[in-house]
Amino acid sequence: MTAATHSPLFPRVPESADAVLDGLDPEQREVATALHGPVCVLAGAGTGKTRAITHRIAYGVRAGILQPASVLAVTFTARAAGEMRGRLRQLGAGGVQARTFHSAALRQLQFFWPKAVGGELPRLLERKVQFVSEAAARCRIRLDRNELRDVTGEIEWSKVTQTVPADYPAALVKAGRQAPRDPAETGQIYAMYEQLKRDRGAIDFEDVLLLTVGVLQDRHDIAEQVRAQYQHFVVDEYQDVSPLQQRLLELWLGDRDSLCVVGDASQTIYSFTGATPDHLLTFRTRHPQATVVRLVRDYRSTPQVVHLANGLLTQARGRAAEHRLELVSQREPGPEPGYTEYADEPAEAEGTARRIRELIASGVPASEIAVLFRINAQSEVYEQALADAGVPYQLRGAERFFERPEVREAGVKLRGAARFGGNDALLDDAVGLPSEVRAVLSDMGWSSEPPAGSGAVRDRWESLAALVRLAEEFAAARPGATLADLVAELDERAGAQHAPTVEGVTLASLHAAKGLEWDAVCLVGLTEGMMPITHARTDEEIEEERRLLYVGVTRARRHLALSWSLARSPGGRPSRRPSRFLNGLRPGSGAAAGRLAAGAAAGGVERGGAAPGASRRRDRRPARCRVCNKTLTDAGEMKLMRCEDCPSEMNEELYERLRDWRAGEAARTRQPAYCVFTDKTLMAIAEAVPGTEPELARISGVGRRKLDRYGADVLALCAGEDPAEGPEESSEGAAENSSEK
Repeated sequence: MTAATHSPLFPRVPESADAVLDGLDPEQREVATALHGPVCVLAGAGTGKTRAITHRIAYGVRAGILQPASVLAVTFTARAAGEMRGRLRQLGAGGVQARTFHSAALRQLQFFWPKAVGGELPRLLERKVQFVSEAAARCRIRLDRNELRDVTGEIEWSKVTQTVPADYPAALVKAGRQAPRDPAETGQIYAMYEQLKRDRGAIDFEDVLLLTVGVLQDRHDIAEQVRAQYQHFVVDEYQDVSPLQQRLLELWLGDRDSLCVVGDASQTIYSFTGATPDHLLTFRTRHPQATVVRLVRDYRSTPQVVHLANGLLTQARGRAAEHRLELVSQREPGPEPGYTEYADEPAEAEGTARRIRELIASGVPASEIAVLFRINAQSEVYEQALADAGVPYQLRGAERFFERPEVREAGVKLRGAARFGGNDALLDDAVGLPSEVRAVLSDMGWSSEPPAGSGAVRDRWESLAALVRLAEEFAAARPGATLADLVAELDERAGAQHAPTVEGVTLASLHAAKGLEWDAVCLVGLTEGMMPITHARTDEEIEEERRLLYVGVTRARRHLALSWSLARSPGGRPSRRPSRFLNGLRPGSGAAAGRLAAGAAAGGVERGGAAPGASRRRDRRPARCRVCNKTLTDAGEMKLMRCEDCPSEMNEELYERLRDWRAGEAARTRQPAYCVFTDKTLMAIAEAVPGTEPELARISGVGRRKLDRYGADVLALCAGEDPAEGPEESSEGAAENSSEK
């Protein structure tokens, strides 16, 4: 791939380890080069945290410091894991495992179950609702659809907080959690649900984590086998880790500290599932030597959007708010956020659709626009309004792209055309890869113009159109690429769940929008009772709702519209009020929000200090040439701390004296000369000419024992003196020394 054909979708693989660092800001570079020891990255929205941690992994792999198979990167959604694998592949660091907690645990459980327990792993329940419903019926408790969902959520919370059925009521009180229904009844259903699973040889997703924790706790041999495989860990979205996931992470780590966590307490929005930011906020307490890097340079949003996001947190309370980050936009100014009040919900939906049509007419792609709401039930009126306005849309949380029937069918047809295209009449007039793809997919219903309206036909066309655009980008990035090359690319993307963009406005809940971004975002339904939601009663629940709105605001790059309606239906009583979170931000609601109060953290790096009594640890940062500053990957070059072909300032006379001394030591202790010091180590000493023991200790190849044994002699030689005659070493000492190389 040449510079002329480089494209955003298919970036050029960096040529070297150092090239991986190109384009990173100072804080991101600190993250990328801090490859060992505990590292905590506090990353505000839009600050490039995924970029920083993927470049960290890729830099370590490309520099030869991290082995790809020894790295486990853990995140919270299959989409995020797929994106991470795709980015690592583009950086030349394929082979790194990037998975969700559940996926990584399930893989280990499937592998070790026969050895740890025997037989086959029990059947995994894809959905637990049916079992919960049956458990309630056996307990003679009637649940409607919403109650069934609530009880299922309570069971999931109980399991990730490691609460057994009998302890559920007490655990609610201890956690200050509001129960959606009678705790005793919920505990009864929970117990029956667990009994049903045991009777039928089934496990759920929470069991996957619980059982993996149990195996690793009880079988030290298996735990050591896992730790031998994975030696370096990266955890994304660390603010959303549950106690059970934290326990699993601790078992993976053992007594090691090669851990990098990334998170933002201000984006904690899943506490109802058992997630807690406590592990992130206490990381430095648990790891006093940790390096803490704060990312606050916002590359996503305009200053206007960032100002609103910062303003939202001005009134925040609680522990997470005490650790908030003040974002600093790095983009050019844009339009001010818009605030609109409507008479009723249909009017709000129609106004939003009109606004979206104007954005599209001004050049904003439909795929770069999102409508975000608090609950999924709000989507219907917006689906209808967009369909009436002739605007294509897609619902977030629908089937994965590569699992859609039309995409699978297209893959089969493209694979067949790649193999037997010479005999396919469809390709007779096709010239070039994009033309061939269009010809193949036209047989499935793709056309240059989209079908009218919405629905299944439009959804199918959008999927095929996404494949056509991908083929066009691929051909631009790889001139001369064939159908077979494209099929291979699609296979890799399917494995990584690295889907192409589907053209259409995104409709999504605020929770589903986490981790995504668009040029334009419409935040709708911002009324009391919906934002914050009615069932948010405690101070902490209210604060989580504020953080949820903060997440919504920070999804927008340039255009941001906030709206609410005074009534549900046309002609209804206008009794609704705008969300309290907009007070002081929207026009006419009081004083405008200023800068964050004292306590908001700025960007920067904070290095950990050695704890009292801690053992001396060698600096394990990547080795760099002291002449040209290039990252060193060759062992010999790392000893010299310079590239082989960079100029040397070695003291030749000292080098010869060191060689003569080494020959004498080797003869005296009856061992090969290299067991004393290698040639490269002697060269490094002759170049550095250390004058003190710490300076000598910094040279690669001079360990603690060699420093104790030979340090005085080497320092005397470096000072131009003759080393003192030492006593004859015992055979035991000689044997110990001969094992050092």
